[in-house]
Amino acid sequence: MKKVQLITSSREQTLCLAKQLAKALSGGEIIFLRGPIGAGKTVFVKGVAAALGLKSSPTSASFSLMKEYKNKKHRLFHIDLFRLEEGEVFNLGFEEMLEDEQAIILAEWPDPIRRMLPQDRLEMDFILRTGDERIIELTANGPESQRLLESLCNQNQL
Repeated sequence: MKKVQLITSSREQTLCLAKQLAKALSGGEIIFLRGPIGAGKTVFVKGVAAALGLKSSPTSASFSLMKEYKNKKHRLFHIDLFRLEEGEVFNLGFEEMLEDEQAIILAEWPDPIRRMLPQDRLEMDFILRTGDERIIELTANGPESQRLLESLCNQNQL
């Protein structure tokens, strides 16, 4: 397990971080996004979608639990499980997502699905500080998430 902390000071820097990470996404990746409301999780998802060339801009998926965005190369699943418990999450189609080589899963408030998805995932904890500053702690839990983390650190453009 490898951990890294990054600091962003604006919405634009959070979008930039997302776009940098998106360069390393090819399909099959799982990213967990945790943090309080307003910490930048959905902004991060928007940045990934834009960098992947997806035409629709993600919005909070809280009321629909999951939204899918796709183009010819990518399928992005934006999952938002705000206020749900583990026993309340059924039939979201995780098996199909995991079998799809193009699928990229970004899950906000992921604790209810923690045991349903593979351990190899990049976990991102958004910690609010003063103003627009936030610390983003990234934890790689396996070889694929380690690759993502190393790619992001090698870009080091924040």
